[in-house]
Amino acid sequence: MPAKGEDVATPDGITFQQLPWGIDPIPPSERRLRALDFAVLWGDLGIGLLVLVTGTFLVPGLGFFTALGVIVVGSLIGCALLAAVGAVGAREGVPSMALFRPVLGLGGSWVPSALNVAQLVGWTAVELWAMSFVADLVVDEVFGFSARWLWLGLAAVGCTALALWGPVGVTRVWMEKFGAWVIVGISVVVTVLVFTQDGLMDALTAPGHGAFPTIGPALDLVIAMPISWLPLVADYNRFASSTRSAATGTFVGYFIANVWLYALGALLVLGAGAEGSPAGIATGILAIAGGSVAGILFLVGLLAGEADEAFADIYSGAVSLRNIWPKAPQNALIVGIAAISTALAGWLTMERYESFLFLIGSVFIPLFGVFIAHHYVGPLRNRTVAFVAWGLGFLLYHWITPTGPTEWLRLVDATVGVPLSFRWGWLNASIPAFALAFAVALGGGALSSQRPHIER
Repeated sequence: MPAKGEDVATPDGITFQQLPWGIDPIPPSERRLRALDFAVLWGDLGIGLLVLVTGTFLVPGLGFFTALGVIVVGSLIGCALLAAVGAVGAREGVPSMALFRPVLGLGGSWVPSALNVAQLVGWTAVELWAMSFVADLVVDEVFGFSARWLWLGLAAVGCTALALWGPVGVTRVWMEKFGAWVIVGISVVVTVLVFTQDGLMDALTAPGHGAFPTIGPALDLVIAMPISWLPLVADYNRFASSTRSAATGTFVGYFIANVWLYALGALLVLGAGAEGSPAGIATGILAIAGGSVAGILFLVGLLAGEADEAFADIYSGAVSLRNIWPKAPQNALIVGIAAISTALAGWLTMERYESFLFLIGSVFIPLFGVFIAHHYVGPLRNRTVAFVAWGLGFLLYHWITPTGPTEWLRLVDATVGVPLSFRWGWLNASIPAFALAFAVALGGGALSSQRPHIER
């Protein structure tokens, strides 16, 4: 890995320095990532073991073709928002949390920054947890022994090293030269193997069982994956050579990956009997590969691809903290976040992970409704309106589909009774929560025609 400050040659012959950019605007000379770079970056980040796992949640409650329709619609919505926020980051050249300074004020931007750090520590723990479980399964299959904590430590060290390297180097050297193509190749092979399974066509045409999820919560589940990257997207898109290249590459790359991997997860349930967990996905892939060396190599490749997601979570966690403490050393923050996440990785279960996805959406979807109103319609003059809009969107989300700790669910149930999504299975929470926050921001009479100003 190149040392900080060392010149590194990119595939197109351009050199750049490994600088620990904080929240200051990226100078034009360092904004060199193109549409293809972003398609590779976000396509790679959209392909992962946990996306496959989440895809398994959609069937058999929904039939496959109903699930596929939900996957396409949810991906269009989520990826459009991802590209829109990424375009603002490319225009301003600053990370996501710094973009909230003109929306919520300098001190107000610390609130989403702290929430983002909390969820990124959780996401990193989820990624490390999944990687360690699958690595342990592979080693047990080949060598007959278990050493999960060893694999957890190795995964943490590798992902931390990528975060210390930085987004430009990881994208143009690691992903474009090796990592992204390995994970794409593995996904292609697994897809082909799934379609060779006996009885798959009967399973594809079978109706849904009517269990969880109904269409509304399923749409939330699909939207949740691209939405989970909203607080991070500008951390990487600020290195864009143009706003258009950032938006186009982000949308195309993540949309293709999200549709493909969600659908593949559903296919693994129907064609290989996989269960909704990393171990279940790993067992399903081994089954369709006949338990061969090829199946084991596929799993090892998936682990390598999963490291990219953990790298992004660790790196962005450090950047978000620097919105609160600009002078804090970024490398020390990276190591600290990785250490805390590694400790948490032994605590997770798939039930907590599923609830975690919904909770992310309930917090950040309405917040970015306010963000879009501010950056695309007109700057907010009254920051109180921004917080009110955010809060109302959050409450509406939980009125429709409450999620979170048991105590919170009990409070919601005592306050509003039966959730709206239980009454109307087609109703999702993401779109109404976003729309309400957006409308309140507009209707609060707090917008001007001036361009937003990033507070320093």
